[in-house]
Amino acid sequence: MTRPQHVLCIGECMAELAPLDMVGDYRLGYAGDTFNTAWYLRQLNPDQDVSYLSAVGCDAISADMLRFMAEAGIGTDHIARCPGHSVGLYMISLIDGERSFSYWRDTSAARLLARDETAMIAAIDAADLVYFSGITLAILSEVARERLLRVLQDARAAGRTIAFDPNLRPGLWPDPKEMQTAIMQGASVSDIVLPSFEDEAMHFGDPDPQGTIARYAAAGATVVIVKNGADPVLALYDGATLRVDVPKVGRVVDTTSAGDSFNAGFLTGWGETLPMAARVRRASAVAGQVVGGKGALVTLDDAALAAARALSPVLT
Repeated sequence: MTRPQHVLCIGECMAELAPLDMVGDYRLGYAGDTFNTAWYLRQLNPDQDVSYLSAVGCDAISADMLRFMAEAGIGTDHIARCPGHSVGLYMISLIDGERSFSYWRDTSAARLLARDETAMIAAIDAADLVYFSGITLAILSEVARERLLRVLQDARAAGRTIAFDPNLRPGLWPDPKEMQTAIMQGASVSDIVLPSFEDEAMHFGDPDPQGTIARYAAAGATVVIVKNGADPVLALYDGATLRVDVPKVGRVVDTTSAGDSFNAGFLTGWGETLPMAARVRRASAVAGQVVGGKGALVTLDDAALAAARALSPVLT
């Protein structure tokens, strides 16, 4: 397998209102799980071609979001414009140092990202690696979800590599059973699944990371990488299970986007001749840098980039 020339991430980027101080001033930014991964992919390898498949409105904030993506080097050709809709919004609140979130996304155009099947097929066919998440599935109607999964299944059969983060968010689903069913359907069309054990244990009842691996392998995934906080990562690859110790993290400031940045560190340069343990360590090093900063999008410092790139000849 050769290194992908093009990565396509699918999902929803949202407007973010983050508090600047304790008197009610907020900063506007843009973030969202699969978008965060696209953003970190570009940081790690500016030569990597990364595009986003989504939908936005025709208003000013949608235009500003598209400018932000383009300035980050993320392709926007596969983002539809939907009159009468806008982008989703969330606001972060801080109470005694604890973060809570309020969401406004009912009229988000991203819910229509799978409406045009022909355009979606063209975008996916142009990619070598396609990445989506459980949140991508959660925001879609049942019909649109089935359409996306069918196109991804066909793309996998045609030789594209499909990567999936279950990113379990029960608040986005009508009930737990529908979430569980859709997540396993997402895994069934994917080569690579990137779950987080704490969430999997809570919502699927997995007794240990090996149980998570077994469940997703049975669904059809050939690579399963179980993230587990500061504990070792358990990886299924080439039919064997590998336990990889992760580097210790110094000060944890904000765990937002820890998994998204890990996924970028893992997926970047997929197909290169890099041992699986080194790939996992690179991903963990990226996530370790991100949790030491504030917010979803943390600019990686030169030391972090050098450490990540030292593990991969493709990124030097």
